[in-house]
Amino acid sequence: MSAGQGSMGVGLAGFLAAWTLMMAAMMLPALAPLTSMYLRSISAVPSSRVKAARTMALLSGYLATWIGFGVLAYAATVLTAMMAADAPDLAPWVGAGLILAAGVYQLTPLKDFCLSHCRSPMAFLLHVSGYKGRFRDLQVGLYHGLYCIGCCWGLMVVLIAVGVMNLAWMVVLAATILLEKTWKHGRAFSRVTGVSLIVFAFFVPAYPWLLPGLYMTPAM
Repeated sequence: MSAGQGSMGVGLAGFLAAWTLMMAAMMLPALAPLTSMYLRSISAVPSSRVKAARTMALLSGYLATWIGFGVLAYAATVLTAMMAADAPDLAPWVGAGLILAAGVYQLTPLKDFCLSHCRSPMAFLLHVSGYKGRFRDLQVGLYHGLYCIGCCWGLMVVLIAVGVMNLAWMVVLAATILLEKTWKHGRAFSRVTGVSLIVFAFFVPAYPWLLPGLYMTPAM
């Protein structure tokens, strides 16, 4: 593993820019049913400029929560890169513990509670209908973003462990998030994902290359 693989070899600002683009690509498809319903609720606004501004405020609030999480992700990627270099024997066990924690979380009532929010656009609309003022759409985005983090933080921990720029895992996790939030069997699929991560975690200590974000390729 190169020295900069964990944080992509860039500083915090560069990492957050790339992280925000990744979160938009991974999260917004799953967000589409909810946002489309919310945007229909403001379709009566006569000004297209106002509607565009409100849409941007909604998405900005949502992405702001993930940018905040991205600061923690940056710290985690720097630490994992250091651990892979300085404690290669310990790193697989730490990685296995992280994957195990992510898998267990998939089976908890809190995960189910947050996922229920993400899967219930009507309940979401009823709650945010009471938001008033100039920044209400930004508040709506922040409100939903926090629930989304509650729903998906474990899967983001997996992404950090396997390498933030691991495109194959990005696709797998994005598809997992989409199915959890939009498929009629999403709750059951979430539990299957949790069990799969738990099983996967037990293989990591014996096969550390399964977590590229914590694995230093032996020098030739």
